[in-house]
Amino acid sequence: MARENKHGGPSVLRLVVIGLTVAAVVKEIKKPESERTWNGTVAGFVPYDFRFPTVERFKERVWDPEGEHIVSPHVFGVGWTLNVGRVVALAKDGYQAVADV
Repeated sequence: MARENKHGGPSVLRLVVIGLTVAAVVKEIKKPESERTWNGTVAGFVPYDFRFPTVERFKERVWDPEGEHIVSPHVFGVGWTLNVGRVVALAKDGYQAVADV
């Protein structure tokens, strides 16, 4: 069931995500077919990726303990996802630093 705000309509966040998704698809469709990559940014900074997800891309974006960033573009869709591998690595490093004191 769709999330609704207290007035019974869709939340503002949901509407923003839908709007960004539509804008990204329109951006790609406006390009000549040979130039369509189905990934990039919309609204100047929001990443999108509509390519078929791969294991490599999943690992790069969701489980990359050595990565520089805590958030990365979604494996599929519009927006960002948490690099859980990096969070775990940072937590282990923080725990180890406290244990060494």
